[in-house]
Amino acid sequence: QHYYITNNLSSAKMATKVAASKPSGPAAAKIAMKGGKSNKKQFKDKEKPTDIRLSNIEAAKAVADAIRTSLGPKGMDKMIQGKTGDVTITNDGATILKEMQVFHPAARMLVELSKAQDIEAGDGTTSVVVICGALLDAARKLLQRGIHPTTISEAFQIAQAKCVEVLTSIAMPMKLSDTESLIKMASTSLNSKVVSQYSGLLAPLSVQAIMNIIDPETATNVNLKDIRVVAKVGGTVEDTRLVNGIVLTQRAQATGVHRVERAKVALIQFCLSPPKSDMDSQVVISDYTQMDRILREERAYILDLCKKIKKSGANVLLIQKSILRDALNDMALHFLTKMKVLVVKDIERDEIDFVSRTLGCRPIATADHMLPEHLGQADLVEEIHVGGGNKVVSITGCQSNAKTCSILVQGSNKLLADEAERSIHDALCVIRCLVKNKNMIAGGGAPEIELSIQLAQYAATLSGVESHCIKAFADALEIIPFTLAENAGLPPINIVTELRNRHAQGEAMAGINVKKCCITNITEENVLQPLLVSISAITLASETVRSILKIDDIVNTSR
Repeated sequence: QHYYITNNLSSAKMATKVAASKPSGPAAAKIAMKGGKSNKKQFKDKEKPTDIRLSNIEAAKAVADAIRTSLGPKGMDKMIQGKTGDVTITNDGATILKEMQVFHPAARMLVELSKAQDIEAGDGTTSVVVICGALLDAARKLLQRGIHPTTISEAFQIAQAKCVEVLTSIAMPMKLSDTESLIKMASTSLNSKVVSQYSGLLAPLSVQAIMNIIDPETATNVNLKDIRVVAKVGGTVEDTRLVNGIVLTQRAQATGVHRVERAKVALIQFCLSPPKSDMDSQVVISDYTQMDRILREERAYILDLCKKIKKSGANVLLIQKSILRDALNDMALHFLTKMKVLVVKDIERDEIDFVSRTLGCRPIATADHMLPEHLGQADLVEEIHVGGGNKVVSITGCQSNAKTCSILVQGSNKLLADEAERSIHDALCVIRCLVKNKNMIAGGGAPEIELSIQLAQYAATLSGVESHCIKAFADALEIIPFTLAENAGLPPINIVTELRNRHAQGEAMAGINVKKCCITNITEENVLQPLLVSISAITLASETVRSILKIDDIVNTSR
């Protein structure tokens, strides 16, 4: 033993450290035999993968819990404020997660999961994250019981395959000619949105838009780029309309022409303004006659461009947006006014492809290519009022026979117009799912409870740890009906218990009717959804859970 006597506290601490760092002979030998502190470090390292796994699960569950309240027709909306002060009000899972600032890498996997569901199915973006959160919670409980992550992962893969099999067996086939069923499924998608009261208008409109661009007999997919959804403030959502042609949000220029019948449309990518040099340069003028000469040259240059446009026979001019210089200057506008040409400028670069396909014209890069065969033809081009002092340009009766159309979405304010646009996108995606996979299933939590019961029965036929893991997967699927009931203000435990009982008695279509606050045959209430949405949600959620379970360390790179 070493004793130190001192009045100074810091000296006492230092002495204690010195004493601790110099063990006695037998103690030193003992430590040397055990490998010093390395044994303790090894023990800590064994705990590290478990800690990281649990940390990842908790972070991902936090994201799932954040949007769980927005699930279903009675779900709450989220108000999202951006860095610039922009406000978005929505209950669309993909939009909420896209706008959220998520820093934890495992939590970001759920943001990517929601994005993947949005791309694959377009609907069910909230459901997929909620299911993923429930499966992670089930996995955490299994891990705490000492079951190895790989065993859990493999069992979840078997459960996922069984889910797809069960869903396919309870699905009801349908035909694309059955417009009524398509409208019912689009309405189910819209019922959980802010604009749910307008589902009677938006659902048939979405179905009609899809039917305009596909052949119902042979179609196996839908290119949603052929449908252009344009949101404009003015009027109400009831004023939303389908246009068989193009709707441009840019206003017509003040040429005095606002309506042209039998239009010949030129889509140009060059500017009607004086040219500039590629380098920054200055022209020094010492005499006013030189100034006059420059102005005369500019005038002659622009007049030549306008004459070439007129010579081609074009009476409607669409000008691509320019960054380097003015797309249209006052002198060019003056000449075009005399020529009675309707001019729309600042057409965005990403609109060029849609406009050229719809009109059957070619984008013209130089004035030398202003030829009649490069123009598009339309029956009518006009500028129309949409309320609130706003105007749009409508081009209808395009003679190219292109399978494209536009939806003009209106709303009394920007928040409502944007949310209506997102809702229509979801409805279009639901119909696209039915084109890909022509099967439908009931909604209202019915398929999840049916899956839960059949998976539990399947788990009972297995033995060992695998059976235990599949049973946990089955129990986790009950989160959807549980959350639907909870968000609707119903007692979730009573509702889920009764729902399970009804399904056990053979009522496979029994689901939660949130409007009547009871359990009914949900197909009679027209609550239907595409099979692809549910299959995609369960497949993507289980894949994400398996990915998170396989992670046992987080390595930060130096760069």
